Amino acid sequence: MSAGFPRPLTPLGPWARTAVVVTALLLLAGGSVGYVLHAGHRSAGGRADSVTDASVTLGGPALYFRDSATGRVAHQPLTGSPGARTTGGPSCDRFYAAADTALCLRAEPGVLPKTHAIVLDRRLREVRRITVPGIPNRARVSASGQMLSWTVFATGDSYATSTFSTRTAILDLRTGYLVTSIEQIPLTIDGVRHHAPDVNYWGVTFARDDNRFYATVSTKGRTHLVEGNVRDWSASALRQNVECPSLSPDGTRIAFKKKVSEDPAAPWRLYALDLQTMRETPLAETRSVDDQAAWLDDGTVGYALPGGGDGRAGDIWSVPADGSGTPRLIVAGGTSPAAVR
Repeated sequence: MSAGFPRPLTPLGPWARTAVVVTALLLLAGGSVGYVLHAGHRSAGGRADSVTDASVTLGGPALYFRDSATGRVAHQPLTGSPGARTTGGPSCDRFYAAADTALCLRAEPGVLPKTHAIVLDRRLREVRRITVPGIPNRARVSASGQMLSWTVFATGDSYATSTFSTRTAILDLRTGYLVTSIEQIPLTIDGVRHHAPDVNYWGVTFARDDNRFYATVSTKGRTHLVEGNVRDWSASALRQNVECPSLSPDGTRIAFKKKVSEDPAAPWRLYALDLQTMRETPLAETRSVDDQAAWLDDGTVGYALPGGGDGRAGDIWSVPADGSGTPRLIVAGGTSPAAVR
């Protein structure tokens, strides 16, 4: 067990199967204890789909993404034309990958919608599945492939509304330890321990040490960038008006979306934050980006935007992280970019 994780949760060993049934209505009303509906391991031979093309593996270097036309994971060279892709991976609504691990979030619609958080190995075979109430939103894997995080909308369906509620989990694959919601992590804002019933976290991004992480916390009508510590199990706010942070591979900068307008149709713009100087730089993408950007390398970020009016669910663009240049289309008809090297 990671020493800093909260004690009320029980670590799940490599061969354990655990099922915990709770009332979903309690969750949606704001219950904070034990909202995992089902958590369990599957054998390494299990699959996230009945049919997955064996050519879609985490072989890298490649850009992995969700193909909008099929809903399945695909990949293409990190450098190359937007059409040179290999398709046929598992079906996902949100996807991310690093090293030899991938995380696939799959929605199960219903009166009380659920999300399956599916851990995949390098051959994109299912090795573990955790099911929680809510709608898939964000997914992240640390550079080592050992730390995973996902966010679901518990109610509502957009950050642009004032009524949404999120639940963000962290899973340590080294120990099997699962924190189903990080809302109870001790939080410090402006040097003072913060307590409030409206705390929501989303968009975790991990440092290379698999201990520090960054995330967004919303409380009292404001969003903050927080730096978290897994071992100490603590979080401190660093800066206001930072959403969906993404830490650069070298750990020096964070790409994020900043609220720059009250227009619900276009409230955000992409920025980069230098963690040493805390200087913000607006990126050359001027369209509103509702995504957790992914670093393609230390100087470039990728992100999804709605499709170009031809029925596609989204396109993936890239832009330099220093504010220069112009946006470039890299995947036509794709979302959830992840650069695997």
